[in-house]
Amino acid sequence: MASLPTATPEITQFFRVWLDTFAGHVREVDYASARPLFHPDMLAFGTHNDVIPGLDQWVKTQWDNVWPKTTDFRFILEQVSILASADGTMATVIAPWTSTGYHPDGSAFLRPGRATMVFAKDGDGWLCVHSHMSLNRGVPQASHANRPVRAW
Repeated sequence: MASLPTATPEITQFFRVWLDTFAGHVREVDYASARPLFHPDMLAFGTHNDVIPGLDQWVKTQWDNVWPKTTDFRFILEQVSILASADGTMATVIAPWTSTGYHPDGSAFLRPGRATMVFAKDGDGWLCVHSHMSLNRGVPQASHANRPVRAW
């Protein structure tokens, strides 16, 4: 059996930067800056929904339920795996992440999870066409911070 189609060093570096950039937008609750990283017709799964059709719906049902209610979101870059098609037009990023959640009384808890993201490359560069982000087992589903959205 052939080995997994691991990404080239250039593609790997691009997606490490992409993950760090996206995580910064999550920490800043900056929807406007994060939107261009995704295809408008993307499909997603998440903690709060099964199949989410389109970026606008993902923002309403997932981002709104998570980003303003948590802090400190970061991908664990040293544990990221990146696969890419031989022609360099599709890539899959598998990445654990961590964040801080908040109980109703305001006390903090660790909120780790994992993500699988699929990217397609076209003339404009790479866009995420599928995202599945979910919490690790046993992590409380709800977080109760109340931060404002910086930019829509």
